[in-house]
Amino acid sequence: MSVGKRKRFEVFKRDGFTCQYCGATPPDAVLEVDHIEPVALGGGDEEENLVTACLACNRGKSAVALTVIPESLAERAARIAEAEEQLHAYRAVIQEHKERQEDDVWRVFDALEGRQETTHARFESVRRFTERLPLEEVIRAAETARSRMAWKADSTRFRYFCGICWNLIRDIDGGVDE
Repeated sequence: MSVGKRKRFEVFKRDGFTCQYCGATPPDAVLEVDHIEPVALGGGDEEENLVTACLACNRGKSAVALTVIPESLAERAARIAEAEEQLHAYRAVIQEHKERQEDDVWRVFDALEGRQETTHARFESVRRFTERLPLEEVIRAAETARSRMAWKADSTRFRYFCGICWNLIRDIDGGVDE
């Protein structure tokens, strides 16, 4: 529904026959009445929702509410820089976490069999135990396995250690096996 001639004239008069977006005036510009809140988005024909706009500004605006302000390049650059900074900080935290986990695993191996080379599978097993149990409990399990199985082969001592840890996990989980 178009705005009536009388209401259009009242809006032009109120706005000083000047485009409220760019300042253009007749005869250099053809003036129209623009809806501040577009009709397509629920705006009405009340004078408070109407503004004087030149043809170029009104057609360029289309059905976009004036509350939708495009992000400036500086704002966008600042937002991207902030996101990059957060990503860098996140990666640093993750790296510190991995290093702490690895240090914890080696502390368990020190308690179990002294620092020596180990297999990836054993390392991952101990890492999983340190994730599911308090580190002190895992170290205590390693010390127990080392003292009770000191004369046994490393593989037997390691299996005994794993059994202790799995029993602790079962106790925590209420006796439920995975």
